[in-house]
Amino acid sequence: MALGVASQQLDLLDPVTRFCEEALPANSIFAFLHEHRQMLFPDGMFTDLFAQIGRRSVPPSVVATVMVLQRLEGLSDREAVDRFTFDARWRYAAGVGGWDGAGRVGFAHTVLVDMRERLRRSDRPDRVFEVALDAARAAGLLGRRRVLDSTPLYDAVATMDTVTLIRSAVRGLLATADGDLAARLRAVLASGDDYTTTGKPVIDWDDKTARDALVDSRARDGYALLAVLDGLTLPEPVGQATRLLATVLGQDLETGDDGVLRIARKVAPDRVISTVDPEARHGHKTSHRGFDGYKGHIAVDPDAEIITATTVTAGNTGDAEPVADLITDLTDANEPAEDTAAVYGDAAYGAGEVLDRLDAAGIDIKTKVQPPNAPAGKFTKDRFDIDLQRQQVTCPGGVTIPIRPVQGHDRNAGRADFGSACATCPLRGHCTESKTGRSITIGHHEAHLTTARTRQTDAAWQADYRTTRPKVERKIAHLMRRRHGGRRARMRGRTRIAADFTLLAAAVNLARLATLGLTHTRQHGWTLQPA
Repeated sequence: MALGVASQQLDLLDPVTRFCEEALPANSIFAFLHEHRQMLFPDGMFTDLFAQIGRRSVPPSVVATVMVLQRLEGLSDREAVDRFTFDARWRYAAGVGGWDGAGRVGFAHTVLVDMRERLRRSDRPDRVFEVALDAARAAGLLGRRRVLDSTPLYDAVATMDTVTLIRSAVRGLLATADGDLAARLRAVLASGDDYTTTGKPVIDWDDKTARDALVDSRARDGYALLAVLDGLTLPEPVGQATRLLATVLGQDLETGDDGVLRIARKVAPDRVISTVDPEARHGHKTSHRGFDGYKGHIAVDPDAEIITATTVTAGNTGDAEPVADLITDLTDANEPAEDTAAVYGDAAYGAGEVLDRLDAAGIDIKTKVQPPNAPAGKFTKDRFDIDLQRQQVTCPGGVTIPIRPVQGHDRNAGRADFGSACATCPLRGHCTESKTGRSITIGHHEAHLTTARTRQTDAAWQADYRTTRPKVERKIAHLMRRRHGGRRARMRGRTRIAADFTLLAAAVNLARLATLGLTHTRQHGWTLQPA
């Protein structure tokens, strides 16, 4: 398919154009896209997605406009195409005019599917987000402060129980194998299940013995299939299905003393929850609120309220892990900036590794750090005087103990054991109930954590944090206000969900730029209209 190009000959007497120009406010997203669509995403920006010859595509500038409005309003592909076909505002934004002119009346919803897939396979899959961000940067809207946060993205598929996971993984493996290999695999199945249906076998689910027998038989079928494939050179689809089956079998099962495979009474740390979307995971936004799916992470400029970076991770990923990807515009600057950069975040971003990264990059640390805690109201760690220069710790009772190095530990670099000194200490009841006495662990990033805890007690620091940090919550509310395509993912797989989340961020940014009054002229480029 070859690149289609939108007509540049606008009919000034077109009734849709005249009606929308009179009825829509100047800072409407529809008016903004109508005025600046060709500057933001001209058809030529998508040349690499199409062939040199062939049937002409729907102009990409029109499709990109529809995709942006679709994400803003949380519509399915069919709904978005219907809106483009019948809503005068959408037609005005896309620059196609009314229904009685030469403009395009409509197109099939599969055009949107095709465009997303072309973008995903390209070298610049997030180009719509990038051009919106470049416009904000050219207008001088972006400073060097960033606020970070994350939000759950619910998976688009149902979470499977153990029996369904095993059967689905077996069915997937049998479906990918060719005729001869499939016959060899089916020959070792001993449960009597032909794995042709998606439903679970009919048993008395109140009978524990029957449940155990079902799990054991299907698990043994799975292990028998893996035994057949062991040592073989497999095509990639079969290899993927084999790895998925091995993962599913290993995460939920344990062998009892009687040799029967049963469901383990635990949750594996990285448990696959669906064979339809193997990258989705159980996640927790808080200790009391769980979800299944992914996490969307964003960085926001708090002054302009523009999203500067996005990423999507599995639901069980900690918020601190993708920080480096969210602040690359602060850390990868080619020239030194005049203003000091600052990063804000809640206590989820107060990990020592994050503080170390920010400090090394010369970034002002505005992330909260969890206060130390101790069980049963005992003395917390901050009641101890930790002297890292002298490598010693002094307890509230005045006893000083040297820090003993700890080798090979991921989190701890040292430890101070007060041991026998606690036996006769009058403060023992307030400090510890351990028979071996109180001990204090020293983390690899102890100095950064101590400094951060001290800084966040300052009144000016707290006032700045309270003023700035909530702005990211409002921006997340803008992203999640539509359940379809907002909180609930519209597709499967982390890569596709990440692309969709970034497109949503681009749409929200464009709406924000319209609200701010951004405009473009040949003489001045992108500027804000005077209030």
